[in-house]
Amino acid sequence: MSKTPPVQTNMKGILLAGGSGTRLYPMTLAASKQLLPVYDKPMIYYPLTTLMLAGIRDIMIISTPADLPQFKRLLGDGSQFGVRFEYREQPSPDGIAQAFLIAGDWIEGCPCALVLGDNLIFADHLSVLLRAAATRPKGATVFAYQVRDPERYGVVSFDETGKALSVEEKPAYPASNWAITGLYFYDNRVAEFARQVRPSARGELEITDLNRFYLEEGSLHVDRLSRGCAWLDAGLPESLMQAGQFVHTIQARQGMLVGSPAEVAFRMGYIDADALRAHAAKMGKTELGRMLRELADQG
Repeated sequence: MSKTPPVQTNMKGILLAGGSGTRLYPMTLAASKQLLPVYDKPMIYYPLTTLMLAGIRDIMIISTPADLPQFKRLLGDGSQFGVRFEYREQPSPDGIAQAFLIAGDWIEGCPCALVLGDNLIFADHLSVLLRAAATRPKGATVFAYQVRDPERYGVVSFDETGKALSVEEKPAYPASNWAITGLYFYDNRVAEFARQVRPSARGELEITDLNRFYLEEGSLHVDRLSRGCAWLDAGLPESLMQAGQFVHTIQARQGMLVGSPAEVAFRMGYIDADALRAHAAKMGKTELGRMLRELADQG
């Protein structure tokens, strides 16, 4: 990945890192799921870099009252990455769309993206897709990925022209095998629409119901991720292990960092080489530190 000219966007970003992580017990009895390691970095680094690659520099981290202090300790105010972090509590896990109610006053009529804290998306052309979504003037953009078990996810189906036809949350009989990933881009009406979402049968404010507002007005854009992309939901022991193996393979064989906020900040022009070296120094003699020092020296 070469250096990228900074993209100009007033879009804000929400990183939702809540939940109790029950599917990862007993690992998450003492630590937030999003702080567990995915190879050599905490899980939250991966969705964070996704937002940064979209050109988003104002980011709110939403988590539980118990876990929020750990994220503040890890990430600080964001200045080391050339971005700005805000923090808010989600007292109870009442659905993904609740994030836009928690952050409603902070969004202040701006467009906003949301990424789930356990999602890892990797593609050579990902930054192009993200920046296109971040600069789209109206509507919502979601990303779809083919899976073997669509009943575990929100599912989108398409008509014969490839236009989104329906969105359903964890359907017993999925209309397609295209799952909606945990990455969403919305225009400046998102907080207004989120206030109209009502709790589902399971008592949650579903992100699928929010997406349906845009679908029904014909402004829901669905980008289908191709075979050259990888989407990993690290919410199960097996998928957490697979995600770590994937990152290790890419970094070891290609010498390419995956999920490093410092690297992305440097390539996006958010920090300079001296700031990157300072961050590398904090990493000590780790392989991550070595790779960041080499990147700073190469310019």
